[in-house]
Amino acid sequence: MREEKLKIYDALVAKCPRFERKGKTMPYTSANGHMFSLFNKDCEIGIRFSKTVQEKYIQEFPTSIYRSYGAVMRGYILIPERMWDDLDTLAEYLNESYDYVMSLDPK
Repeated sequence: MREEKLKIYDALVAKCPRFERKGKTMPYTSANGHMFSLFNKDCEIGIRFSKTVQEKYIQEFPTSIYRSYGAVMRGYILIPERMWDDLDTLAEYLNESYDYVMSLDPK
């Protein structure tokens, strides 16, 4: 089950040539010193957005704030599994997240 879901996350990241997947045990993406997507131990995908966009997408999808290892991931939303079939649309969200972290001061 985990391997199948991880393949979906990898396929999503592969659609975005400006960055690549990192992490062996905890897959994630990062740029500019900021992590912006994560595949947690519960096989859930979280993507980071600005506070305004996060609130908008929580309503639109509908979904919730993302948690990983019991911690609330500030700025992240949980990507519902029902959305995983449309990787092209998810890639747009992931690219939007990348653009957001690139607008932040580097860490």
